[in-house]
Order: sequence, then structure tokens, then C-alpha cells
Amino acid sequence: MAAPPPRHSNSSTPIRDSSNANAPTTRDSFYPTNGEEDDDEGLEDVDYRDDDLDSAYGDDSFIGDDTKTMSCYITDYRFEFGRRYHSYRDGAYWGPNDETANEQQDVAHHMYYLTLDGKLHLAPLKNPQEILDVGTGTGIWAIDMADEYPSAKVTGVDLSPIQPSFVPPNCVFEIDDMTLPWTYSPNQFDFIHVREMFGCIPDWDEFFRQCYMSLRPGGYVEVVEHSVEPTSDDGSVGPDHFYRLWGETVVQSGVQFGKTFTIWSESAERLKRAGFVDVVEVDYKWPMNGWSSDPKMHELGRWNQFRLHNGVEGFMLRLLTSTLGWPYDRAQIHLAQMRAALRDYKTRAYLPGTVVYARKPGSSVLCRD
Repeated sequence: MAAPPPRHSNSSTPIRDSSNANAPTTRDSFYPTNGEEDDDEGLEDVDYRDDDLDSAYGDDSFIGDDTKTMSCYITDYRFEFGRRYHSYRDGAYWGPNDETANEQQDVAHHMYYLTLDGKLHLAPLKNPQEILDVGTGTGIWAIDMADEYPSAKVTGVDLSPIQPSFVPPNCVFEIDDMTLPWTYSPNQFDFIHVREMFGCIPDWDEFFRQCYMSLRPGGYVEVVEHSVEPTSDDGSVGPDHFYRLWGETVVQSGVQFGKTFTIWSESAERLKRAGFVDVVEVDYKWPMNGWSSDPKMHELGRWNQFRLHNGVEGFMLRLLTSTLGWPYDRAQIHLAQMRAALRDYKTRAYLPGTVVYARKPGSSVLCRD
């Protein structure tokens, strides 16, 4: 097997490593540079212990840095084995943010749109005015929601500034780590959307507490997740099938990473514990390929096969090599076995998933004049 691409970071900025436990907790909005080159000249001489800086801000504060410096820092991406990863809060998320990974996110968005029969959500919203999309990724869901609800302000939040510049006027994007204490006002949002945040949240109970605090009375949260363990209803995924090893490996990597991949089966109960009411759970299935004769399931399977075949490296490479400590060659063999399994139409495997929505108690404020 050919030698792996080099694993390295391209960081040359003296701003402290964002994997440090003392990473900033302030909310950082990303401002496009309009094509201008970022000017790093002089940054090597920055001394954050200088007496002229207010010591109350701490050594890791960005206060005093201009927008161009912040933009340079956020877009100073990390590279590992030829894949590009976020720099802000480096290591907090397992997936790359390069074009290949972004295309897979958009494919997943299309699959969810098919799954929900052309709907962007299942929560019974009526004239929402403030919507939050946690882990917005490419921003495609937030943009579509802004078009569907033109009177609402839709805020998409992510670790990476990979969203497009041309968006509806009621759609904005922010760069933030939503596992840190939220800085939104209490009772601010009518709807909070959470999708494919598996393996991203270290404490889901605290995360849902933050959602509860930030929702207005009567507001809704919706959590859309799927399993990472392929299964079957006919026994074709036996105990020795590769899909079993695949699922166990992903779950194990999440345990070691400190961020579970099993939230799809836990959301409803955790939302109840957080104080939400009227909790509704809707199940769905994504076939691993086009084995199903049902037209909708067949189409979903074909898209899922395409998404996984092209996306398994992005989904798992960092977890296998960094979290589990596998050699690059072993990781690539594992990924190749997954691609081979995806071509097996005799195995009627699928990924189970759930859409769970719940309401914050109190008088509804969603029906507004």
C-alpha cells in the first residue's frame, strides 16, 4: 500500500492552540474578507502577557484583535492525511470540512428532505421569529428555513466558516462551539434545530438544559439523528457480519472520544429529563444501498450508498487514527471493507434513526400577529 499523505497542521499563527483547555468562550461571528489576503505580518511579535493588555481578559483573550486577525485564525485550517479540518476549537469535531465532506453534508440534507416527505421539520411551528440551527455545517438547512419563514431570523452556528456568502437577508451564521456555555438570552428562540450532532456533544443533558433555557415558553426543539450501527430485520446482518464490527468500532471511538454516537436512541428520554413536554418520537430507516423494493426506501438507499461510499473516510479517518490510535494503513483497509460491504445487495441492512421534537412548557408564543 502506498505511503499515506503527511499528517500535519498548517498553523503558523501565534494565537494559542484551540485544543487548549483554556480556549475562548466568547461567541465569534465570522466576517468574510471579501477576497482580501489576510495579513499575518507582525503576528510573531505579539506578546499576550504585555502589561498594556488588560490582565482581566486572560492570556487567551481575542479582545483587542481586529476582525482580519480573527478571520485568519478561524480559517487557518488543520490538515491530516490530506483532509482539511476546522481550526477553531481544534479537535472538538471528528469530521473534515473540505469540499468532499461538504458535499456529503448536502447529500444528507437531501436525504432528510426525502425522509420527511418534503418537510424541513416535523415540529408544529406557527410563525416562528427566532430559529437556531446547531451545527449548521454548510448552512443548507438554515438557508432553506430562512426562505420558508421569511419573517424569521435564522441563525446557523458551526465550528467552521464553510457557509456561502450569498444567503437570504434573514439568515446569519456564527462561529461558535455549542458545547461551551451559551451566550444567548434566556427565552430567545422559538425553534432550535439539532441534526447529526452525534459524536459532538460531551454532555447531552447539559446541552438540552441550554436548549431549554434559550427557548421561549411554548417553543420547540427538534433532534434528528441516526444510528451508526447497521442492522437488519431479516437476520442478514449476522453477528459475524462486517457491519457489526463497523458499528462497534464507531461506538467505541465515541466512548473513547468522550462524545457518544448513540444519541439517536436517547433523545426522547433526555429531553423529558430536561423538562420538555409533548415529546414526540418518529422513527425512520435508511437502507445501506438500493436493496429495498419500496420506491422511497430504494431511493433513500441509493443516496445512502453514495453518501457512505464517498464519505466513510471523512466520517472515520480521524477517529480511527487519532482517537483509537490505528495506523493509517489499517484504517484504510477498514474503510475499504466498508465500501465493499455497501455493494452487497443480499444484505438487507439499514441505519435506524429518530426525529424527536418536544415543547418547552408554558403559553405558546409561536402564534404571533
